[in-house]
Amino acid sequence: MPHDIQHYLRPGTLQLASLPPLSLYVHLPWCLKKCPYCDFNSHEMRAADMPEQRYLDALVADLESALPLIWGRSVHSIFLGGGTPSLFAPESIARLLSDIRARLKLSADCEITLEANPGTFEKERFRAFRDAGVTRLSVGVQSFKDAHLQRIGRVHDSAQAIAALEEAARSFDTWNLDLMYALPGQSLEDLRQEIDQALAFAPPHLSIYHLTIEPNTYFAKHPPQVPEDDTAYAMLDIITERTGLAGLQRYEVSAYARTGHHCRHNLNYWQYGDYLGIGAGAHGKISFAHRIVRQVRTREPRLYMERALAGNAVAQEEEIKRADLPFEFMLNALRLRQGFALGEFSERTGLAITAIARQLEEAERKGWITRDLQRVQPTALGFDFLSDLQSLFLPDPA
Repeated sequence: MPHDIQHYLRPGTLQLASLPPLSLYVHLPWCLKKCPYCDFNSHEMRAADMPEQRYLDALVADLESALPLIWGRSVHSIFLGGGTPSLFAPESIARLLSDIRARLKLSADCEITLEANPGTFEKERFRAFRDAGVTRLSVGVQSFKDAHLQRIGRVHDSAQAIAALEEAARSFDTWNLDLMYALPGQSLEDLRQEIDQALAFAPPHLSIYHLTIEPNTYFAKHPPQVPEDDTAYAMLDIITERTGLAGLQRYEVSAYARTGHHCRHNLNYWQYGDYLGIGAGAHGKISFAHRIVRQVRTREPRLYMERALAGNAVAQEEEIKRADLPFEFMLNALRLRQGFALGEFSERTGLAITAIARQLEEAERKGWITRDLQRVQPTALGFDFLSDLQSLFLPDPA
């Protein structure tokens, strides 16, 4: 059963002077087809098998149960992720956002992102999603080459991707184009063509992810032949060079944006802000004066709906240990080109900067960061060895 709010407000080991910005993540778990590389909580939709209204009822019940944990706090961004949220009817998205507004205090400039696939069916809904209250669209193109799309199991083709991006540009002032690289069979010249085609749409924001083989996916059981590491590094050099020439700033490891078009929701994650996660399998992180708590919702959609409607959607909850906070913070903050302000570390974790003094010295000695009295920034070398840099902050073995 969920805890009473007093459980979270009792004295504890931390002392947070203030609470960080708060975002809302909403998980809509259905897809037309499960991609072989995907390890997200997504479920293949069968005909007439997506109970939209019951799922929306469950989301609202889930949100209402969580309200005491975030009472009085403003929400600065909302992200509708999945799955494929664009499978939901625009009327359903409008209802969802209306129900959220009725229960939460949204900032005047609240960013509301919806993930969308380029299929024709979804593309025809883009303008209606904007009218429903979505302010930012994220289009999962992944590749412009049909052969590559087929190899990674995508259900759209190149022509649909192009049509979807044209519609996104017409319907939204700010939007994101998602690409992947180091795909099976992809050459350096293939990648150059992909990047140039993406940049021809003048996207305000571009996310480019290295294809990784995640555990418990189809690709983990049946690994495809992907480019060698040296080729993948060369691909990243091409991406960095071409995006820079096009006026996009690499502000995070995998994110490039024009001025004023950074993704505020993702920035809040990377700056170790708070986020309430509702929906099947959604994760959340909520700060209180004396503790920081992580939650995970029930994963299977039908069981989630049943439990959420009964007021019991949370499947797991844990208080983050003091010893784990430096690594958790750095896992996020060091992904940013601008790094983090030293004061932000103390503000978000409740720990003194002395808690990471030794690790910062070692990172500086290795040439992975630069720092002054105000700020720590990863260097280009630090970006190349990001996992090693972040792992410096793991807690010492007991």
